Amino acid sequence: MTYRNPTPTVDIIIELSDRPDRPIILIERQNPPYGWAIPGGFVDYGEAVETAARREAREEISLDVTLVEQFYVYSDPQRDQRQHTISIVFIATASGEPRAADDAKTVGLFLPDRLPEPLCFDHGQILTDYWHYRQGGDRPKL
Repeated sequence: MTYRNPTPTVDIIIELSDRPDRPIILIERQNPPYGWAIPGGFVDYGEAVETAARREAREEISLDVTLVEQFYVYSDPQRDQRQHTISIVFIATASGEPRAADDAKTVGLFLPDRLPEPLCFDHGQILTDYWHYRQGGDRPKL
């Protein structure tokens, strides 16, 4: 019997703590699916999700981050058209000047009323949930 399991990923909502209004960093993807995304990626075999989150942030935006909390887990089988993934989403802080690297074409700083389009995957829903949490403390409901 062949087993098919979802692939674990991480997404890191990174607030720039040294900027007014604490904007978040999004990347414009260099590879399909094209568009804007929360920094993140696949968890390597033998790697803790926290380690993966720090590694992916460093690889994509060239900054070291401080993980503040695990925000939520997103697991809709349709969230990534390439394959079934489960994303553990973290909230993190960083300071400095983000620089696109790895598979990020460019980086941008954004506030809730100025998000870029298109957003990839289910990142529009994740960011909507995050803004509700940031403004009023309400976490997504199961």
